[in-house]
Amino acid sequence: MQKVKNDIKIKVGQKFPLTIKRLGINGEGIGYFKRKITFVPQALPGEVILAEVTKVHPKYLNAKIKKIRKASPDRVEPVDNYDVGGIELEHLAYSKQLEFKTDVIRQSLEKFKPTNYENMELRPTLGMEVPYEYRNKAQFQVRKVKGNKVIAGLYKPNSHILVDLPTFKTQMPLTMEIMRKIVKLLEKWNISIYDERRNSGILKTVVIRQTLKTEQVQIVFVTARNNCANLNQVVNEIMAAYPQIVSVMQNINPSRSSLVWGEETFKLAGTDRLLEQLGDIKFELSARSFFQLNPSQTEVLYTEVKKALDLKEDETLVDAYCGVGTIGLFVSPDAKEVRGMDIIPEAIEDAKKNAELSGRKNIHYEVGKAEDLFAKWTKNDFVPDALVVDPPRTGLDDKMIETILKYRPNKFVYVSCNPSTLARDLVKLVKIYNVEYIQSVDMFPQTARVEAVVKLSKK
Repeated sequence: MQKVKNDIKIKVGQKFPLTIKRLGINGEGIGYFKRKITFVPQALPGEVILAEVTKVHPKYLNAKIKKIRKASPDRVEPVDNYDVGGIELEHLAYSKQLEFKTDVIRQSLEKFKPTNYENMELRPTLGMEVPYEYRNKAQFQVRKVKGNKVIAGLYKPNSHILVDLPTFKTQMPLTMEIMRKIVKLLEKWNISIYDERRNSGILKTVVIRQTLKTEQVQIVFVTARNNCANLNQVVNEIMAAYPQIVSVMQNINPSRSSLVWGEETFKLAGTDRLLEQLGDIKFELSARSFFQLNPSQTEVLYTEVKKALDLKEDETLVDAYCGVGTIGLFVSPDAKEVRGMDIIPEAIEDAKKNAELSGRKNIHYEVGKAEDLFAKWTKNDFVPDALVVDPPRTGLDDKMIETILKYRPNKFVYVSCNPSTLARDLVKLVKIYNVEYIQSVDMFPQTARVEAVVKLSKK
C-alpha cells in the first residue's frame, strides 16, 4: 500500500485543477487535492475548476474559483453579484437548493448517528414559489468613503470590509428603497458616520423592519452616542417620503465589539412597535424583539408544527423558548391550555401583549428556565400532554434535554434552525422518543440555512 506523504508543501496562491464532489453544510463546494479536503465557495458538484488556494490549514484547504473548466448544468446566473453572506447559493438552481437542504439534514444525521437514523423519514424541503424579496429585516452597517460618499451594506465574509448594497434581491423591495433613500439623506445632512478604525463618528448601523400583512415599517438608527446632529432632519424627510414608516427609534451602542445593539433604545418619532399578523394571530413587535425573517414561509413552518402536534381540545401544551409567543399563539385554538416560558423578560411581556391582542384566553406565560418551570408546574398538577421547542442555533442545553427525558410529554415537536445541533440532540432524545418524520422548510432561499420540524412520539 502506497504511503501517503504528509510533507506535501501547499502554498497560498497555488493553483491546481479540482473536481467538485459535493456541497458542504455551508453550501461550499468540496473536492480533494493530494488527498486533502478543499472547500471552494460558489463551486458546484460535478464541476471541474481551476482552484487557487486562499488559506492552508493542517487538515484542509480553502480555495477560490480561478476558472470554471466544466460547469454544472445546475449553475444559474445569480441575480446579485456581491461577495457577502445571505446569497451563498444564488448560483444554484432553486430546485437543487431544496434538494441540498434535505441532504444537509441527512449529512448531519450521518455524522452524529442517532439510533435508527438510517430509517428516519426525511420529507422533501418545502420551498417558495418565488424565492426572492422575502426578508422583512435589513441590518446594514453604514460607513463613509471617498469624502462625503456614504455606503450601507454587509461585510465580506470573515472580514470588516463593507460592501455597498444598492440592490439586494432577497430583501423586500420597499425596505431597500427606503435604505437607499436614507443613504442619500445621510449625505445631504452631513450626518456624522462612525469610523471603525478611529472609533470616531456617531451613526453605525441602520436597521429596517417591514411587516408583510400590515405593510408597516420601522427604522432604527444605531449610534455610538446619544446626540447626532441633523438626525431629526433625516427622520422628518424620510417619514414625509414614506407614509408606511410608523416608527423611528434610536439605539445607543458605544461598544467597539461586533455586537450591533446596545442596551438603550428610545423613540424618535411615531410609535415604538409594529403590528404584524400570522393567520388570525396579531403580534406587536418592539425594535429588538425576535421575529422570523421570512413571514410567508413562517406560516408554512408553523402550519407544519400544528400538523405535527395534532393537538386535541382536551390536551395541554408547553411552548419552550417561546419568545414573543409566535408558535404557542398559532396553535392555541387547538389546545385546552398553552403555557410558554422564556428567560428574556421583555419577550414574555411581548408574548402576554400578543395573547391579549389576539384574544387568546387559554395561554399563560412566565419568565424562567424550562427545567425550573416544569418542576414548579408539575408540583401544581400541570403535566403537559405535548411539548414544542424552538431553540437557538446552539440547540437544546443538557438541562433541557434532562427535563424532557424526565417528564416525557406524549407528543413532542422539535423546531430546529441548525441540522448539526438537531442531530446531536436526537442522539439522547431517541432513547425515549421515536422520530416519525423530519419536514424541512426553506426559510432562507439563496442561503445554505434550513429549518426543520421534527415529529417525535414517546416509545
